[in-house]
Amino acid sequence: MENLPFKLGIHPINWVGEDVLEHGDDYTYEQVMCEISSLGFKGTEVSRKFPKDQEALKRALDKYGLQLTTQWKSVFFTDPTRQEAELEAYREHVEFLELFGCKVVSTAEIGGSMLNQDPRRRQDETFVERLNDDGWKYLAEGLEKAGEICKKHGMTLVYHHHAGTVVEQPEEIDRLMEMTDPSLVSLLYDTGHGYYGRNDPVELLNKYFHRVKYIHLKDVREDVLKRAREESFSIRQSIRSGIFTVPGEGCLDFEPVFKILIEKHYDGWALIEGEQDPKIHNPFEYAKRSLDYLNKFNQIITEP
Repeated sequence: MENLPFKLGIHPINWVGEDVLEHGDDYTYEQVMCEISSLGFKGTEVSRKFPKDQEALKRALDKYGLQLTTQWKSVFFTDPTRQEAELEAYREHVEFLELFGCKVVSTAEIGGSMLNQDPRRRQDETFVERLNDDGWKYLAEGLEKAGEICKKHGMTLVYHHHAGTVVEQPEEIDRLMEMTDPSLVSLLYDTGHGYYGRNDPVELLNKYFHRVKYIHLKDVREDVLKRAREESFSIRQSIRSGIFTVPGEGCLDFEPVFKILIEKHYDGWALIEGEQDPKIHNPFEYAKRSLDYLNKFNQIITEP
């Protein structure tokens, strides 16, 4: 997409699910990388299907002309007994991403969340244990220490507000931003997870634009969201039901989002996300349609 001040990429989660593992499990990383590259994208995140070995991953990315932008890192900073081990694991993650030229580290607290893979939590995936004052203190302290690690390596911690976690609703995002040092903790702005968490995506972007250093562009199917709320779906059940899709296929209007990004000169990465069943929603075709949709807004906004 021409004339954009920021870089547009696409997430491999459109092909291979991360929260819902049966989605796209038959894809190989070669298929995913080949389709991403043939669509003209240069930036992408790490997929669970991508090679784990550093040299093998580098060869694969080079073969398809792709730049790694980041990789999700789950943390349990709300548990003070785990912080030391968590920070060591975080340091290793940062050092790995640094080898690929990544500038941001996508980070999310999953303590108290259904995203926690502890089998004891799987019996009630809808339950999220909201943080008390101590939990917020430990989270902020852990994130700032992790932010220091990122800073030493020339990188930035971007916190991913995410459905089904302890930071998803407007007051939770506000509290996280208030409690953390802007020089150490930035924001991963996600349109879809923001809307799911009852945020207005445009208001959220305007309010925290100065903290936004990375973006996921995701759409929401309003009818599925309504049913998910009425029937108390977990986030995994919501994803299986098709709650998320690529921009242009749901209820969100991305023109005001693009207008803010262009007028305020956002210059980081923005990745298209769908996170839907690829057997039902072909990721290559949906990505092409989403590009056409977003390009329409780009042309309108940047016309002289």
